[in-house]
Amino acid sequence: MSRLAVNIPALCLLLLPMAALLSSCENDLKKVREISANEVDTVAQRTMGLDLIMSDSTKVEIHLTAPLMIEYQIKKPYKIMPKGVKIDYYDRATGQFAGDIVADTGIQREQEKLIEFHGNVVATNAKGETFKSNELFWDQVTKRVYSNKPVQATLSGGNVMNGNTFESDDKLLNPTFKSSTGLFHVDEKDTQ
Repeated sequence: MSRLAVNIPALCLLLLPMAALLSSCENDLKKVREISANEVDTVAQRTMGLDLIMSDSTKVEIHLTAPLMIEYQIKKPYKIMPKGVKIDYYDRATGQFAGDIVADTGIQREQEKLIEFHGNVVATNAKGETFKSNELFWDQVTKRVYSNKPVQATLSGGNVMNGNTFESDDKLLNPTFKSSTGLFHVDEKDTQ
């Protein structure tokens, strides 16, 4: 009988760590399943030296270049260009160069048909007018370009406009600014 009493405490000492190990394995297994489910959702593809031409009926509409593009396949897939992006866009009717947008970072949101530009954004239209901001959005559905950050525009003739927000058509030919100020060159001969 004493032999059985000696083995029970030893058996308990042996089973206690095993029970803790098994319960921690169950929790770890749940974590592994959660992580692997998320990883399936966030598969990334990397493209180096991206040079992409988008056309419709053999007419080039967009020429996009970026040193690196990372594509994320999640519920709302997106592509990020973290090392810079340049987009040259062309007039749909004539096929002529219509302007470009350059930025430190670009994000293309496929489902929303939205391209975001962040950091040192410079957009130029066919007239050579430039629009500078830290952020710019190009909504491809509404064919609008806009920013909710301060924008400085250098317009034809050297006039400079500054605005707290900015909106234009996607050719950057009809800009509007809110809370704007500007520097306009006036020829004294024209005012007399």
